[in-house]
Amino acid sequence: MIEFRKVLLTALAALALGAGMLGSAYAQDGAASSARGEQPAPVARPWKSLDATQRDLLAPLQADWNTLPPRRQAHLLKRAERWGTLPADRREAIRERITRWQQMTPQEREQTRANRGKFHHMSPDQREQLHATFKHFQQLPPAQRSKLIRQWRALTPEQRLHWSVPGNGSAPGATPANPASDQPQRARPAQHLR
Repeated sequence: MIEFRKVLLTALAALALGAGMLGSAYAQDGAASSARGEQPAPVARPWKSLDATQRDLLAPLQADWNTLPPRRQAHLLKRAERWGTLPADRREAIRERITRWQQMTPQEREQTRANRGKFHHMSPDQREQLHATFKHFQQLPPAQRSKLIRQWRALTPEQRLHWSVPGNGSAPGATPANPASDQPQRARPAQHLR
């Protein structure tokens, strides 16, 4: 049951911070290519030099674009090439993730990177269970999802370690580990789940 709790915790963190993969992927890709010395250093590209499709896809970054390191600009432009071939709804979802990433604090971004690392160290069975739980969570009515998120945020870090899932574990739900305590404890704010 503890393993499932860890999976569920990771799923909720991923839900709250779905944008985290963008920055981590850039950091890993940039570090690997520079260590191998394969490609010359990219040249900075001013926002005005981007074509209409690139500007449309990367619009959430417009205010900061000219201050981004050239390597990050090149990485994002490469990704924008692929994103440009996706259906309109997928492109819009990417824009929303970029916007959320831009609005995160450095601590939230670091937590997102840490959660991504935890995900990659899971066994295939744990990943499958996490995906199934997350898919089920997404299929819940919006009011029920919001209720679960509020319950999660109200838990203290200790209570989160003892989060339990009612029934057979196929449906996410929050119940404190100590059912005798109907009064939720005042929780410290969870920086990574805001």
